[in-house]
Amino acid sequence: MNSALLEDFKVWMGNDPKLNEGMQHLDEFRSLMTCYQSVIREVRTKLDILNDEMALKEDRNPIQFITSRIKKPASIGTKLLKKEKEITVDNIRDTLNDVAGIRVICSYTDDIYWLAEMLTKQDDVYLIETKDYIKTPKENGYRSLHLILEVPIFLSDRKEAYRIEVQIRTIAMDYWASLEHSLRYKKEFGDTELGIELENCAHELATLEDRMLAIREKINQ
Repeated sequence: MNSALLEDFKVWMGNDPKLNEGMQHLDEFRSLMTCYQSVIREVRTKLDILNDEMALKEDRNPIQFITSRIKKPASIGTKLLKKEKEITVDNIRDTLNDVAGIRVICSYTDDIYWLAEMLTKQDDVYLIETKDYIKTPKENGYRSLHLILEVPIFLSDRKEAYRIEVQIRTIAMDYWASLEHSLRYKKEFGDTELGIELENCAHELATLEDRMLAIREKINQ
């Protein structure tokens, strides 16, 4: 576990009595976070291999870039308490699906579904849940494909499976989501007019994506 995450844990543990009671074994927590870092590396490697394969076969890379993160201790503890669960290492692993997360940014929408299919058909990847916010966007216009996967990691004395959330979206989807998120911090979105305008922007970007995909297909023909 990196030093910043460890300090975050220590500070919050000292400020919240429930967390202090539930997370008395720091070494166990540190070990668990290391396992989540390992499952991120496993999935990133799989994605890199698929990207390399597409580059070889089609002379293009479906993946523009990949980011990853581990939830901060405060977020982990708060989420467990909302679920009325004790803050323990076992409950983190058994209850939460998104402690480890990867975001994959693709060029085109069809790349998203190709990557998802290739990733989930691998025999050591178990698909827990799919949320397709591309075919069915959220009310505010948000679009992305969310996968909850269970993937094994190989330790020195055992093999264990951990869950990870993988979000796959296009550059345009990520652009909209990032700006929408930052704008929400600047203004409460009880403002219906602004909400509608952001939703319209999401639709316009989706239309632009379809046009760019059509252009690519014409070039390929």
